[in-house]
Amino acid sequence: MMFLLKLLARLPLPLLHGTGIVLGWLVYWAPGRHSARMRDHILNSGLCTPGRDCQRLLRRAVGEAGKAFVELLPVWLRPYDKVLKLVKGTSGWEHIDAARAAGKGVIVIAPHIGCFEMINLYYAAQHPFTAMYKPPRRPALAALMLAGRQRGQATLVPTDLSGVRALLAALKRHEGIGILPDQVATGGDGVWAPFFGRPAYTPTLVASLQRKTGAAAFFVAAERLSWGRGYHLHITPVNDPLPEDKAAAALRINQGVEDIVRRFPAQYLWSYNRYKRPGGAPPPAPLTTQ
Repeated sequence: MMFLLKLLARLPLPLLHGTGIVLGWLVYWAPGRHSARMRDHILNSGLCTPGRDCQRLLRRAVGEAGKAFVELLPVWLRPYDKVLKLVKGTSGWEHIDAARAAGKGVIVIAPHIGCFEMINLYYAAQHPFTAMYKPPRRPALAALMLAGRQRGQATLVPTDLSGVRALLAALKRHEGIGILPDQVATGGDGVWAPFFGRPAYTPTLVASLQRKTGAAAFFVAAERLSWGRGYHLHITPVNDPLPEDKAAAALRINQGVEDIVRRFPAQYLWSYNRYKRPGGAPPPAPLTTQ
């Protein structure tokens, strides 16, 4: 099986992305909650006008979701130097270089946009980088994911207290770490904050780590270029320190993610159950955006 996957990983990216579009529609029409969740999230995002406008965005999002799945083959299985060549450019990377030159740790806030798997690989080719990792239940897939992500100067740590300590230690060494800001926090580790007008249980880790280390924070999005041309990384500094108040900090993070999604709406992972209430979390309070 691994031999077959490595052969498929060698296929040209335009061909893989074309296959991904077909796969995206097959998954969309398959039984389950996937398609209903995508429709609900897109229609209630405020990013499109109900009718043809939202249908157009939905069609594009279905294809992009399929691309996101199949592109894991080249990203995880191609030789590392060839994977890095898929990044065709960056915008704003000089801000990260400036933070490192000032002796600061770097927090990369990477939403589920485009090929977010490329971000840690690109960063780790230049500097040490630590990110949390929750292995899937299937051992073979877990091994594949670990081998694909932990390359260059990348280190993966568990999604538990030991992992948080590892992230903190990396920032104190003035290294880089990666955080997915739009995952549902575990019960007790997040706060409710608006995300596209609906309460989402949002992690508070970024603000806590920044407050303890003085690290610089950046939103980073890996745009998937059309026609399989590769990827472009967009870096946006978080210019002011995040608020100490957890709810205010979560709101700021969610607003930053919303700004990126508005730039690349079709490439967001709309099928993710962003608004669920995890076990141990309190019920959401009435929303406030102030």
